[in-house]
Amino acid sequence: MNTQALILHCLQASILGTVFSYGLQATVSDALFLVRHPGLLLRSALAIFIIMPLVAIAVVDVFALPRATEIALVVLALAPIPPLLPKKESKAGGEGPYALGLMVVMGLLAILLVPLLAWMLGAYFDRDFGMPPTSIARIIVVMIVLPLLAGMLVRAVAPAFATTLARPIALASMVLLLGAAAPVLFAAVPIMVNLLHSGTLLAIVAFIMIGLAVGQLLAGPVTQRQTVLALSTASRHPAIALAIAKTNFPDEPFLAATIVLYLLMVTLLAIPYIKWRRRTESSASGSA
Repeated sequence: MNTQALILHCLQASILGTVFSYGLQATVSDALFLVRHPGLLLRSALAIFIIMPLVAIAVVDVFALPRATEIALVVLALAPIPPLLPKKESKAGGEGPYALGLMVVMGLLAILLVPLLAWMLGAYFDRDFGMPPTSIARIIVVMIVLPLLAGMLVRAVAPAFATTLARPIALASMVLLLGAAAPVLFAAVPIMVNLLHSGTLLAIVAFIMIGLAVGQLLAGPVTQRQTVLALSTASRHPAIALAIAKTNFPDEPFLAATIVLYLLMVTLLAIPYIKWRRRTESSASGSA
């Protein structure tokens, strides 16, 4: 096994462990939250699956971007719900059941919608962004659905044990993620520096900020839900994005680095947003 394969396996294991730890803290009621709120479900799907691909089209049309950046923005728009969000959203004062329910329902919808959206965007840009539906389904089922259900099953059978187990697994997964991500970031730094001079950074920031605004507006009046949908709309799933990119553009040298730059920027931009949401929640609680 070479170094690149080892890093990839470590990243995948960290995602599996993180989602499993969410399942250890979740209930069936959490997973079905959006089923009980169909209006919120429709607005969430609109933000994540419809508006963000349109935002990607607009950003690509407005900015004069390198080919790798154009492709990266499109495949990111096709990659909904990163698996590390519920913890981030809960820290920002988000509604926990909504965050977990959003992960489950949007992940399942992605199996049907992402291939369709890939075909539509491919027709618009006259490029092939397609990927076999079975490949998309496998990524979503393996990386999100199965570990989440496994954690929920453990919680249903042994709730006390699940509560005890959740934090150590989450911490171990985070350490594994940081250890695996560090060499990837280090290797991508020279390429990312070159991308900064091409309009790529500005385009990525615009994509993220518009995503935050769209989620904030479509979530409705409940502030906790605004936080969840804003972060979920702006953030995308790197495994799905990289899989689509690898399938259709295996020889594009800067594509992976552009996606890494996006991940770095969405993490950095989420920090002030989360702080702002915490202050908003504190003010609302104080005035209640």
